[in-house]
Amino acid sequence: MELGYVILYVDDLDASVAFYRDVIGLPYKFTDAGYAEFGTDGTRFALYERRRAEWLTGRPVTPGPAAEIVLVVEDVDACAERLAAQGVTVLSGPADRPWGHRTVHVADPDGFVVEFAQEIPRARGRQRR
Repeated sequence: MELGYVILYVDDLDASVAFYRDVIGLPYKFTDAGYAEFGTDGTRFALYERRRAEWLTGRPVTPGPAAEIVLVVEDVDACAERLAAQGVTVLSGPADRPWGHRTVHVADPDGFVVEFAQEIPRARGRQRR
């Protein structure tokens, strides 16, 4: 099985495209019929207008920041400085996490959490069951 897409349902497509393209720096590919896609390696990342999502799901899609996306970067501290300089509110970090990431968290225009993670040595081992 392969994870092909991550698609966030958003209220304001233009604002979200601007955030992910201009603030986050994801390479923008295109927008068509309420759908916008970015040029990411491996899994595709896209946005879709929440008001159109009912057409796909057959029911209203409730809003919320009930999801997080993680973008792996080379330097979390530099990323955090760049985001703060652009007026993005940092929710937490930068901080070293015991599972082997240095992270900073921000929120997108719809409240989805966007984590930037830098690989660091693990502070603890994984438990085996």
